[in-house]
Amino acid sequence: MEIYKSNSQNYSRELKAINTKYNTISFFRLISIVLFLASLFYYIKTGESVFVMTAIILFAGFLFLMRIHSRLSFQKKVKTALVEINENEIAYLERKSIPFKNGIEFNDFHHPYAYDLDIFGEHSLFQNLNRTATFIGKKTLAKQLLTLLPNDQILENHQAVSELSKKLNWRQEFLAFAKVGQDNETFYKTLLQWSVFNSKPLSKGTVLISYLFPALFVSCLIAYLATSNMVFLTYSSFLFVINLGILGNFTKRIQMEIAQSDNINTIISQYGLLVQKIENESFQSEKLIALQQKLYFQNQKASAHLQHLAELFSKMESIGNLVTAILFNGTFLFNLHVLKSMITWKKQHAVVLEEWLEVIGEFEMLNSLANFGYNNPDFVYPELNSNYEISFSNISHPLLNPVTRVGNEVQFQPQSFMILTGSNMSGKSTFLRSLGINMVLSGMGSPVCASQASVHPLPVLVSMRLSDSLSDSESYFFAEIKRLKQIMDELEEKPAFVLLDEILRGTNSDDKRNGTIEVVKKVIAKKAIGAIATHDIEVCLTTNEYPDTLTNKCFEVEISNDELHFDYKLRDGICQNKSATFLMKKMGVI
Repeated sequence: MEIYKSNSQNYSRELKAINTKYNTISFFRLISIVLFLASLFYYIKTGESVFVMTAIILFAGFLFLMRIHSRLSFQKKVKTALVEINENEIAYLERKSIPFKNGIEFNDFHHPYAYDLDIFGEHSLFQNLNRTATFIGKKTLAKQLLTLLPNDQILENHQAVSELSKKLNWRQEFLAFAKVGQDNETFYKTLLQWSVFNSKPLSKGTVLISYLFPALFVSCLIAYLATSNMVFLTYSSFLFVINLGILGNFTKRIQMEIAQSDNINTIISQYGLLVQKIENESFQSEKLIALQQKLYFQNQKASAHLQHLAELFSKMESIGNLVTAILFNGTFLFNLHVLKSMITWKKQHAVVLEEWLEVIGEFEMLNSLANFGYNNPDFVYPELNSNYEISFSNISHPLLNPVTRVGNEVQFQPQSFMILTGSNMSGKSTFLRSLGINMVLSGMGSPVCASQASVHPLPVLVSMRLSDSLSDSESYFFAEIKRLKQIMDELEEKPAFVLLDEILRGTNSDDKRNGTIEVVKKVIAKKAIGAIATHDIEVCLTTNEYPDTLTNKCFEVEISNDELHFDYKLRDGICQNKSATFLMKKMGVI
């Protein structure tokens, strides 16, 4: 946390210095334009050429100050973002707030674990991991949280995340550039829709006209200035109108080309800065180098191509200004040439544009995992195996307070499936979620909340917390049956890591007990690894039938000095103590 406090202070000082320069430049810019207008006034009044020269110098100075002002404005935004980034990390580590987007829009109630394990939403895994600021970054992180990677890609992510975790300043600057861009889903989709919009090239005749008529206009104008012959001025005026008529025939096409693209040039410029940030950094890990190499096209860096596209969109926006549009198009058919360049750019780059944006998203996802690892230096990268062996030392839930969370030892060999018992509030559900979350993290190449881990990455299938589907007229019980059917169908295809928490709660006790036992038998028959939590002691007796596959574990509660005490430590065997009756008596319920 100290590094974040130090960074916040340093960036705040730099921001203050930039603000001072910014205000000074603003003052001199105002003075320069006032003096410029004054010089013009005195030239009109006196006719002395010295005032013309002064006005030219002052206007040139004004343009120079505008460039400095624009640069300082951008630096100001970046430093402000950097201060915010570090302040957010401080607030997060002090557990005051989670000031990050929660990704609720990516929630999928039909996914095998997204809802049950709180992957999205308030206080979710996504919200705690999320250090993205572009739509493609959020989308990539969300997708990765729901996807199991092959072992080789997990190992590549280990190397990439480990390397990025050491590049704190680079990661924060990358995030600051992304924040300044204020990207959103609309801009992202608009750009991709534009890239796939079928734009036919201009005909050869149109291209010829786009050069011929402006050339004729300029020639006639020069001839008039050289000879003062009004015939040439008439021709120039006539050609000016013809050029506007030519452009009028293409106005609808231009509008279609730039539809809903207001300010998109700014977003494209920010994409270019993010790409440039990647291009200019030195990486060692295989994955980061491979991603970096995707940013070269036609022997040129992707950032240069994106900057060119941003400039084209910026130029095309001039058609919305009536005076500028008439002046530039009447003389040079300006927007027609820009249209031609945009179509050419699209034809050459459409196939790689989405890939460049995906590289940005991949880096934001990896940066999020790197930040997670940096904030939790005691977390480890699991060793991978292909032997269906899973074990954790000191495993806990990564989102719990590190000061108070309790770790446990767990291994799924030689017995591969655990029947878990314990009284209410003893920690069963939290333990199951700890297993599920850490398996999800293992499958995406992230550090896990353990001091040691050996994992065979497997699909995670969970039935822990379902909601009544009122829109589908489903009861909780029927929704649970559907989830269990989904789990069984998945197990038909391949082994998986299965977590079940007190299933079949919507039926009577005998039906529930018998159904649970049959579910356990079928799950282990399909080579599933995992755990089921239950209050039915009879379910635990199933271990007698399958001693090589099933094992009993429990969480106990102690009653001392008329108080309940939970130590949240996993033990062998079946839970012996009960807390419900004691707690109801203590609270006067019974």
